Amino acid sequence: MARILAEMHMDHKSIAAAILHDVIEDTGIAKEQVAERFGEEIAELVDGVSKLTHIQFESKAEAQAENFRKMMLAMVRDIRVILIKLADRLHNMRTLGVMRPDKRRRIARETLEIYAPIANRLGMNRMRLELEDLGFAALHPMRYRVLRESLKRARGNRKEIVGKLQEAIQARLEQEGLAGEVIGREKHLYSIYKKMKDKHLAFSEVMDVYAFRIIVDSVDTCYRVLGAVHNLYTPMPGKFKDYIAIPKANGYQSLHTVLFSPYGVALEVQIRTAEMHKVAESGIAAHWLYKSSDEAAGNSAQIRARQWLHDLLEIQQKAGNSIEFLESVKIDLFPDEVYVFTPQGDIMVLPRGSTAVDFAYAVHTDVGNQCVAAKIDRRLVPLRTELYNGATVEIITSKGAQPNPAWLDFVHTAKARTHIRNVLKNLEREEAVMLGARLLNKSLAAHGASLESLSEEQTRRVLAEFNYAELDDLYSDIGLGNQMPMVIARALLQGEEHLGDEAARPKPLAIKGTEGAVVTFAKCCRPIPGDPILGFVTSGRGIVIHTEDCKNVAEYRNRPEKWIDVAWEADLEGEFPIDIKLLVLNQRGVLAKVAATLSDMEANIENVSIEERDGMHSTLSFTVMVRNRRHLARIMRSLRSLEMVQRIYRLKK
Repeated sequence: MARILAEMHMDHKSIAAAILHDVIEDTGIAKEQVAERFGEEIAELVDGVSKLTHIQFESKAEAQAENFRKMMLAMVRDIRVILIKLADRLHNMRTLGVMRPDKRRRIARETLEIYAPIANRLGMNRMRLELEDLGFAALHPMRYRVLRESLKRARGNRKEIVGKLQEAIQARLEQEGLAGEVIGREKHLYSIYKKMKDKHLAFSEVMDVYAFRIIVDSVDTCYRVLGAVHNLYTPMPGKFKDYIAIPKANGYQSLHTVLFSPYGVALEVQIRTAEMHKVAESGIAAHWLYKSSDEAAGNSAQIRARQWLHDLLEIQQKAGNSIEFLESVKIDLFPDEVYVFTPQGDIMVLPRGSTAVDFAYAVHTDVGNQCVAAKIDRRLVPLRTELYNGATVEIITSKGAQPNPAWLDFVHTAKARTHIRNVLKNLEREEAVMLGARLLNKSLAAHGASLESLSEEQTRRVLAEFNYAELDDLYSDIGLGNQMPMVIARALLQGEEHLGDEAARPKPLAIKGTEGAVVTFAKCCRPIPGDPILGFVTSGRGIVIHTEDCKNVAEYRNRPEKWIDVAWEADLEGEFPIDIKLLVLNQRGVLAKVAATLSDMEANIENVSIEERDGMHSTLSFTVMVRNRRHLARIMRSLRSLEMVQRIYRLKK
């Protein structure tokens, strides 16, 4: 391990920590003793790499996740922790042959899933390649052997062409008076395997690409060399990437281009400066080797790694547990990037597949929490729209807006996912506390009491009896349906003479339609204001509202304790989804006419599907947003008046 770090030109404290890395974990020596002998800094590094061996975990997955979280937090404090850990993992992988096959596979999988991507994220290309090839050899030994043999054979056949192409490029550079070193670049086994697997290609198809790297002295020469190679061979359209102007998230910089070679095969060329090459190979470790304050390239890996670590810290603070944290980080470790612009022209790098919501959270947490709409290249788009390279993204926010649970289905970055979950958890608790207090008050009213009339002694006794630390915890559990309000009300009023009569019916619970996560409307019958309704208490979900004539109500009839009396609040404002079905004649423009009528009636269409019944008729199914039953009646009257509409009815599943 110490030798690996010395080859990376790390400082003496990292090398000392590498030699001592197992001391705290495997011997009786404590961190304090290491600090006494070697200094606080080395002790911190050793402790950061040590596993959490003294805590009992429920499962192996949880132990692994918690160890990972501890290491990541130590790494936020001092980046050298992860470099020591990567050196440790590389040494483990080199000596993996002595392990049992099952253990070999587990360690290899962990290396490919976590450690190789971390090395990549920190721009340490040389280490990533070795970790990937060793992991591949241990996880799929047969596939590895077959590919290695095929590669040896292919290399022999290709030697002549590679030599000719290299000479042609070198000659063109000399002709133009440009100094540059041309190196033939080998694809490594794991990347060949991944390409074959992901793109369903044969080995011969992957190997028909020749790759070269040209190392030059300055950024200016990079672009001049690009012009020279484009003059030599025709470039492939759409295959040029400028990572010098826009570096990758890990600080990597290079010009990439693909050319048509005279031998009928593609020719990949990477052009970079010597400084960029050092950073590309060693990534963040290059910082210790080349401390050049004036050279932006040398520090870009360092700056970007720091930003990533800052984001990690944010994710860790908001993640519910270590497994959730590990999953979040895994998502971020495979970032095939997309580059977008803010309205001010700043470049932002996000993982491919990111949406407008991911962009909003990347700008600032508050922008994400309050976003209501997005514009891409000045056009309004849905928030779930995927971003593409070169897009200018503008986020429209609103003060009172809050994250929507539906966002979790399409957000791509760990930061967005973690913040949305965190806000929703807090939001759900607040709503559950308010609803729980209302439900308990309602149950107390049946006995002629109220929350205000309770003594402190009564509440203290019930909190102790049901194991709650405070009243809000009790309200929250009632709101989420984990406690029955009638049971708590009886416990609170135990042994008291009640003013009211238990049979006296209290007022039904008023439904506003804005209760959020703790009051949901059943999708089977889609109740709207004006419908006679019933509430059903569901554990963990709060109250689910059904219409009285819903088919699903029948199966709950024999559980009266779960039902709750509810009614719509007067002067209710809001929009509710409803399903309607129309039988229409097959005529040109029928869908457009129905949609126009719905629009005239101020009903927003959420979803539509068309099904052909026979040659003459079709069935149109709409999900539309309505205000109440009167609004729905007006919509149905207008649709019925259209000559092509044969039948119309409200759909209940």
